[in-house]
Amino acid sequence: MSEIAQQEVESPCIGVCSIDEASGYCHGCYRTIEEIKGWWNMSQAEQLKLVADLEQRQNQAVSFD
Repeated sequence: MSEIAQQEVESPCIGVCSIDEASGYCHGCYRTIEEIKGWWNMSQAEQLKLVADLEQRQNQAVSFD
């Protein structure tokens, strides 16, 4: 296994923990409660996919369209 594959994926939590009632996403990291609770049980591939999804969520949340 390569060194990169063995590295832990950093949690997207930034310590701003409150859930938006309308979207169900955390105001800080844009994860749902279920995603937050399940983070440590996810595979590295699942964590990486979620991190990519979070970037899209954040962009949609701040979109002015």
